[in-house]
Amino acid sequence: MLARDWYYNEHNRMGLHHAVVALDDDHDDSEARARAALKMLGVKPGWRIADVGCGNGVLATEAALMGAEVDAVDIAPAMLRLAKIYARDRRARVRTQSAGLLSFSYQADCYDLIVSEFTLHHLPDFWKAVALARIYRALKPGARFYLRDIVYVVMPDGIDRDVGQWADVHIKNHGFARESVVTHMRDENSTFAWVMERMLTDVGFALDSVDYHAMHGTYLLRKPLSGEKA
Repeated sequence: MLARDWYYNEHNRMGLHHAVVALDDDHDDSEARARAALKMLGVKPGWRIADVGCGNGVLATEAALMGAEVDAVDIAPAMLRLAKIYARDRRARVRTQSAGLLSFSYQADCYDLIVSEFTLHHLPDFWKAVALARIYRALKPGARFYLRDIVYVVMPDGIDRDVGQWADVHIKNHGFARESVVTHMRDENSTFAWVMERMLTDVGFALDSVDYHAMHGTYLLRKPLSGEKA
């Protein structure tokens, strides 16, 4: 077997300051938002679900309490510890896996739903596509992928304003902390919304719905049934 020294090392991103918390909404209602999202996705008892980049495990735990069989996946040991504690305190049965988007274990066509929130932007675009292809293979035909991430919805236009001015507009108009926006632009790998949509559909997903707000994109995707066009 060839050495994989060329493979992207997701662990190198763990020590980086993540702007996700500052760019995301208030987390006080995270349980209610997770339940609402799962209800919207039609989660049923017995479903097999993966939350890749599960963070503190709120959504994974809520899914387990709804009767789903849940794999909570995160590459950060601290996050997995929090997820385990949260699930234990809620008396929910959740399996945890120490892995990332490029390394989580799966069998083809095994999940009824995969969720990934504010994790994909840690990967460069080439590896985003690799990660999305893995998620596609892991889903059952007809199953859904719920993706939320930080994306650039509008482009910085060099004629009217430079990149710094473009960043200032987002900081002033959406209440983001300047340090978080600057750090994210400099050190993270968010991409343009139109690139994300093309990447998702090229992998094979059917794009059922998309919603953009500020620097957030929410995508509801589906793996087409055999013979169905995306």
